[in-house]
Parts: sequence; C-alpha cells; structure tokens
Amino acid sequence: MSSPEIEVLVVGAGQAGVAMSEHLTEQGIPHLVLERHRIAERWRSERWDSLVANGPAWHDRFPGLEFSDLEPGEFASKEQVADYFAAYAEKIGAPIRCGVEVTSVRRNTGAPGFQVTTSAGDFSARYVVAATGPFQRPVIPAVVPDTANLTQLHSSKYRNPGQLPEGGVLVVGAGSSGVQIAAEIQRSGRQVYLSVGPHDRPPRSYRGRDFCWWLGVLNKWEASAPPQGAEHVTIAVSGADGGHTVDFRNLAASGITLVGRTLAFDGGNMTFGQDLGKNLAQGDANYLAVLDEADAYVERNGLDLPEEPEARELRPDPESVTNPILELNLEDAGITTIIWATGFAVDYSWLQVDAFDEKGRPRQQRGVSTEPGIYFLGLPWQSRRGSSFIWGVWHDAKYVADQISIQRGYLAHNEQSALVGS
Repeated sequence: MSSPEIEVLVVGAGQAGVAMSEHLTEQGIPHLVLERHRIAERWRSERWDSLVANGPAWHDRFPGLEFSDLEPGEFASKEQVADYFAAYAEKIGAPIRCGVEVTSVRRNTGAPGFQVTTSAGDFSARYVVAATGPFQRPVIPAVVPDTANLTQLHSSKYRNPGQLPEGGVLVVGAGSSGVQIAAEIQRSGRQVYLSVGPHDRPPRSYRGRDFCWWLGVLNKWEASAPPQGAEHVTIAVSGADGGHTVDFRNLAASGITLVGRTLAFDGGNMTFGQDLGKNLAQGDANYLAVLDEADAYVERNGLDLPEEPEARELRPDPESVTNPILELNLEDAGITTIIWATGFAVDYSWLQVDAFDEKGRPRQQRGVSTEPGIYFLGLPWQSRRGSSFIWGVWHDAKYVADQISIQRGYLAHNEQSALVGS
C-alpha cells in the first residue's frame, strides 16, 4: 500500500507552523501540518504559570487577527497566546492534524521528495518545512552534578514558587525568563541569587512609546545578524506586571543578590565570574544608546513626544556589585534549588537529511536549506533580529512559501517541457 502523498508537509503547529500554513494557503499550495500535541503546546505546558508575552498585544501578533480580549497596550498571558494561535488556525482553515508525531524524514531514493514516518503512519512529501522553532531541547550546563543535594530544573519546567522545596534559590541566566522568575520567587518570600551574564537592556517604554515601537522605527528589528561577539547575548525585557524596564539595581534593592556568571561547582561551593559590574555597565550602555537614538529620532522628525529625563537616572551600584560574591557555599547560603534559565538547543534528530553542520545546526539561508526540498522556520536570526518574535516568524514564513512556489514553478515547467518533447 502506497503512502499518502502530500505536496508540502509542515512539522509543528506553533506560531511558525500556523504562519506557514497561512502563506501556503494564500498561494494555493496543498499542504498538511502535523503537530504531536496541541496547537501552540509549548506556550501552554512548557512555560511558567505567570508568563506573559514580552511585547504588547498591538505588536506581538499576526497581521490578520487582533487579540479579542486585550487592549492594544496590554500583554497577553501564555494561555491567551496559545488560544490566539488556535483561533488563528481556525480562521484560516489550516489543515492541522494534532496528536501526530513525526519520527523520521528521509530523502527518497531514485524519486523526488521525502519519506516521512509518523505515529499515524507513513507519508510521502515533495517538500518538508521544519517549523518546530528554537525551543526544542532545554540546555543545562554541566556545572553541578546530579548527585549534588540540590533540586535542579530548567526554566521550561518551572511553574511557580510553590513547586520548589523550602529554601533559597539560585537563578542562572538574566534574560527575560531568568529575570521574571527570580522576581516572582523573591516576592514569594524566598532568598534569591541571580547570576547575570552579558545582556541587552532596552527600555520597556520611553517618551510614551513601547520599546517594540522604538526598535521598529530605528530599524533595529531589521538587523540581519547579531553584532560580532554578541551572538548569545540575551534581551532583558519584561511584560510582567503591565510591563516595565528591567533594572538589575532595582532587583538588588528588592532583596535579590546579584552575582556574575556561574562558572564552576566543587565541594558545595559555586564559583562566579568577576564580570558582574562589566555586564551591568554594558547593559546600561545598551539602554542609554537606545535613549540617545530615540531622542535623535524625535528631533529629526519633529515629533511631539514628552521628554523623559528621569529615564537616564540610574541607581548607585548595590553592595553585590561593588563587593561581588565570587564564591558561595550553597548550603551555608540556604540555597536548595537552582533554576537554569540558560536557553535551548535545537533537536532535529528526526530530520535525517544532509542539512546540518558538524554541530547539528541547520545549514540554511533565510530558511532555505542546503538540502533541496527542506526548509526551516522559526530560527533565531533566520532573516532578521525580529525572526524570533511572533510577528517576525510570520514574515519569514511568507519568504519560505515564496521559495517553495518558485521551486514548484520550475518543476511544472520541466513537466510541460517533457510533454511537449514527447
């Protein structure tokens, strides 16, 4: 019995898969989206309870649908985001099959396309789009052994302070996730240490406009690649509590102890880098540079936006910066839990084609793979800085759909030429 034939198979029904389906539908390209769980499942089950989007509702959405239950300046909860994508998929009539896991994709031998093995049987696909996004495999650095008398979990497994054992908490990673989790745990009455590495720290808002707007009009979303040496620099920004600028000095004033990058663990002692002051200073420089560019933009365009001189006022460095902790005995400090807000790695073990480098990273340009017929969507910096964001993946999906359409045109021409030749 032959496998069902599909023109384009899209793997994953998160924001990338839904966007891909919309653009394929608009171009009249037959396709099927397979999702192993529910639509936008990672938003529902792999995020902490109080998570909200980092961008306001007017910005972090697809062009074809607004959030029905939010004001433009509000920040969507994780459930509202997941419901949004489910509603969007219904609106566009996306052909999504949930509960189907793709276990392997292999190129056909002596025939075009790919053989796809799934939990619901085999398929044959001319093109395959890997739309599983960047949050596939949680990364926990090999610093603290599992045998240590500590609870260790990745931020993707954290839900709320109530799930943690009694005692203090060390949060490693000071991007959006680490900052929000640390603040929430501290408010619950626990002692929290926050390990701060290099980061960008844009203003949440400035002169009456959100940072998403500023990065847009200043063309920062369109940057095609991160600055040299900043490939892994996180963005410390928060939509929590109505949205606010992340200020590590304010976090210290609230009772959180700041430390530098987490380096090593030995005999119950954690060693931290001497880079805390440097990391905060570089974050401040990034923050102030955005303010400078924003002020110049206002003046250049004659905009009537209120001045905000207080935005440049920074607190003095706290004790944890002027006299940094370089080594800490976790038991003596009462720390019983480490939360690793240290990001994710991709996992394309199911995609068994020649499309990856020696480190398992996709070889691609704007989502077009070096393996003909394979495409990627939802990668950080896929085409621009904004590619990791909801609106950014929608635009990337349009480009990928265009490329598939172009390839279909070549094949159609070949088939027509063969008929004429015969």
